[in-house]
Order: sequence, then C-alpha cells, then structure tokens
Amino acid sequence: MRVIAGSARSLPLKAPAGLDTRPTTDRIKETLFNMLQQFVPGAVFVDLFAGSGAIGIEALSRGAAKAYFADNSPKAIQCISENLLFTKLQEHAIVIKQDAVSALSNIHEDHVDLIFMDPPYDAGLEELILTALRGRTYLTEETLIIVEASLRTDFSYLDQLGYEIVKDKQYKTNRHVFLRKKHE
Repeated sequence: MRVIAGSARSLPLKAPAGLDTRPTTDRIKETLFNMLQQFVPGAVFVDLFAGSGAIGIEALSRGAAKAYFADNSPKAIQCISENLLFTKLQEHAIVIKQDAVSALSNIHEDHVDLIFMDPPYDAGLEELILTALRGRTYLTEETLIIVEASLRTDFSYLDQLGYEIVKDKQYKTNRHVFLRKKHE
C-alpha cells in the first residue's frame, strides 16, 4: 500500500495489524482519485472508518487543504498518526479517536467538500452515518459523499433521507457510491 500521487507520491503506508481493516487496494484508490481529481485541490476532506488513513492521506498528498481522520480503533489511530508523520502531512490533519457518528460532531468547518466512508461491509452503518450527517451544517448540496460498500449493500433508503446517487462505480468485489444532498 502506497501513496499514488502528489507530494507524498510512492511513499509506503502502514496498515493496522489484524483483520479489522480492509485497506482499499492501490488500483481502486487510483480509480477513485481519478474520478475525484477536480474536487480535491483545496478541499476539506473527511475520512470516516479511516483504518490506515490511506484515503485521507492520498487526498492531502493531492492538494486537499485539510483532512479529518476518524476511527475508534487505537491500532488504527496509531497507524494513521505514524503514516501522517512519515508522509509529512500531519500539519494538515485532524485525527479523531471516536466512532464515526460521534466524530461527526467534532468536525468544525463551515463547509466540507468531500466525505469518504468505508464502514465494515454489510453492517448497515451507512444508513446510520448518512442519517447523522443530515443535521450537520457543514454538509451542503455541494458536498460529495463517497461510500465504499459491498456490491449487495442496499441504498434504497437514500431518497427518504434526502440524498441522491450521482454515480455508482462497481468493481469486482465492491463499489463506490457517490452521493449528494438533494436540492431543497
């Protein structure tokens, strides 16, 4: 696992020990950031269920102004901190050791540009996070939310919560669902 592009290009990243995290493969990460490249420079980026921090670090390396990393695992928090230090990107990062829902209240921004979440597959956490996000003032109609999920994850509730799917990119084993808050 490495940083694909930008100021920290090619630097290797650590992953937390154990089977609690599933790092996004370099190939899928590269595809994701090719789709996001126009939105990342200068962005405020949120990485929920951050694991190693690889996605948020990739965003910072590619020019995001600030990134929030949230995870409730002590191993993950230590790994994120070490990866930020190694890539010299720590001055643009805020690391939050909390579950994703609680972490949402510790994001102090007027506007967040990109929110990435990679919750454990098939645990139903996507709906919980999206419900909690609705009341956050930093979530606007311009905020792009990317959910990494299994191919079988049901998103039929999105319309009810006031979200719309902008894009659904499917891979062999998982997918990235791109969402925005609906215009009111």
